[in-house]
Amino acid sequence: MESLFQFVAPPSQCGYLPHKAWQLEYVIVGELSSDEYASHMRNGWRRFGHTLFRPRCRNCNACQSLRILAEAFRPNRSQRRCRKANEGVIQLRIGTPSASRAKLDLYDRYHSFQSEFKNWPLHAPKDVSDYIQSFVENPFPTQEWCYYLGDRLVGVGYVDALDDGLSGIYFFYDPEERSRGLGTWNILSLIEQAARQRLPYVYLGYYVAECRSLAYKSSFVPNQVLDNQGQWRDYRVTHSE
Repeated sequence: MESLFQFVAPPSQCGYLPHKAWQLEYVIVGELSSDEYASHMRNGWRRFGHTLFRPRCRNCNACQSLRILAEAFRPNRSQRRCRKANEGVIQLRIGTPSASRAKLDLYDRYHSFQSEFKNWPLHAPKDVSDYIQSFVENPFPTQEWCYYLGDRLVGVGYVDALDDGLSGIYFFYDPEERSRGLGTWNILSLIEQAARQRLPYVYLGYYVAECRSLAYKSSFVPNQVLDNQGQWRDYRVTHSE
């Protein structure tokens, strides 16, 4: 791993729990192998592009890395409905990350909707260079998962294929198709692909029980979280339904 710069940012308003403050540690890398990143991720790191980050909050442990046990996964009632609605209708194309006007427009419409629906912070339209830096330029090969309804792009996800699983980096979708549960469909697709490749895990990044945008992750069971001692432990193993 070629580390270019490492720092801990000063405390600021938490992006997940706005009534709290967070503090993040960052490492900017020039080179990083998928194996090196997998090792970091198993210790609580995440990444966008060439930037690795993890929480370093002194008085809060709400952010927990969460992973799904792919081969043991069983969908709940809502997830089965989502599968029925999208299987054979939404087409998935996996390729190499690239920027396009359609992807930038979809990203902006998704974030505008989330700002209104979930009180996400308002953001300026994402320009091409920022999009490329976030999703296209990666230190090792990354997959781009594009979802189509007919000829229309309705969802885009970025995925790291690692030695022990698939890691969902980010996903955004067309808010006009919100009723389809495309976020759920993307995770179901990740789980199916991991199980098909006999990869044990699907990593979903940080789970925060009190955050409306992240709490859904624990509904995919069985799953595990990374505890404060750096050990993965079973979290939810059965559905409550």
